[in-house]
Amino acid sequence: MLTLFKPAAHIDRLPTERVDPFYKRMRWQVFFGIFLGYAGYYLVRKNFTLAMPYLIEQGFSRGDLGVALSGVSIAYGLSKFLMGNVSDRANARYFLSAGLLLSAGLMFMMGTLPWATSSIGIMFVLLFLNGWAQGMGWPPCGRTMVHWWSQKERGSVVSVWNIAHNVGGGMIGPLFILGMGWFNDWRSAFYVPAAVAVAIAAITFLVMRDTPQSVGLPPIEEYKQDYPQDYSEHHEQEFSAKEIFMKYVLHNKLLWYIAIANAFVYLIRYGVLDWAPTYLKEAKDFSVDKSSWAYFLYEWAGIPGTLLCGWISDKLFQGRRAPAGILFMVLVTIAVLVYWFNPAGRPTVDMLALVAIGFLIYGPVMLIGLYALELAPKKAAGTAAGFTGLFGYLGGAVAANAMLGYTVDHFGWDGGFMVLTVSCVLSIILLAMTLKHENQAIAMKRATHQA
Repeated sequence: MLTLFKPAAHIDRLPTERVDPFYKRMRWQVFFGIFLGYAGYYLVRKNFTLAMPYLIEQGFSRGDLGVALSGVSIAYGLSKFLMGNVSDRANARYFLSAGLLLSAGLMFMMGTLPWATSSIGIMFVLLFLNGWAQGMGWPPCGRTMVHWWSQKERGSVVSVWNIAHNVGGGMIGPLFILGMGWFNDWRSAFYVPAAVAVAIAAITFLVMRDTPQSVGLPPIEEYKQDYPQDYSEHHEQEFSAKEIFMKYVLHNKLLWYIAIANAFVYLIRYGVLDWAPTYLKEAKDFSVDKSSWAYFLYEWAGIPGTLLCGWISDKLFQGRRAPAGILFMVLVTIAVLVYWFNPAGRPTVDMLALVAIGFLIYGPVMLIGLYALELAPKKAAGTAAGFTGLFGYLGGAVAANAMLGYTVDHFGWDGGFMVLTVSCVLSIILLAMTLKHENQAIAMKRATHQA
């Protein structure tokens, strides 16, 4: 590992009277850093989807563009897993900022160099490299959250942080409209958000810090007196890559269940989002402006939906993640069916259905990531979350890009929606397979508390 990315060294503990006020201030500062930084990643992740209608007009097929777009998902799935392991042994402040700068640079290239969008092969390579840089975003944020917030408060914190990608992803649409107004160039979908992302990377670096111990504070478990059931001093030591993979990830049956479920959740998430501009233009006669605002509303509808889902899982289901995920996925299925069967000429219903899917789908996305963090010690959290991301992107997002594109080419939009509907059902079944474990864990905690 490069010396630059090594975890920040622990320093001497601050005097007791300074710990509480400094801890409170630093947690706000660190949260701002990971929220803004992760929102910045989404400014330069899915720009290509807004450019696809213009590339189709230039002669590229939907299936071929889906293959190019899958480069992001293939690389991101691998990177989130592999770079997640690196991030578990890295300084989150440097890691998060560096990945965002790399991603912004690649998107700026796609928007300013004419050859960058001249062939499917070139677009695939550039999007693949961007996907790899994008994999440096989630893991350091996960590492940061498990070091700065204890288990009993993590559900609410993660759900609030998770809306960062809705904030960032939703802003691509308005920035694209702004760029079109300024430059009258569809390539502004790439370079305008990239310029904003560079500024965000600088701010993130200034406000972020690595672990509490690196600024003279005690571990969060000690500060909050909230120790996980299997917590020990060993959890404050850095694990080897082999120990993380073999002991805490690959042999974890529950992690496999939620990882496979994540593949189907992501297929729905990106199957709807990535193809929304094209579907609405071709099947529902939406204009470019309306499609861009629909994209924006889909993402931003996920903000209250994610917060509600996190609250429901903490309060209504007492910390169990699967019941809330199942509830939301049942409602997603209904919304997908409405979006599918609503005839052209009723744009309000299309917009409402799209908003409903956005409102509902990001809750399960957040819960699976949170569940992964809770199924491994905090020094292995990035790898555990990256493992679910590996399935989500290599299985779900790639299928949403390439497979769904070719399905629509050969079987029309009805074929594409059949794939989405089946994915909804399978995600519900897989989440249900974790219910027994969660019920047992809750019962064990209650018994321990009563004793």
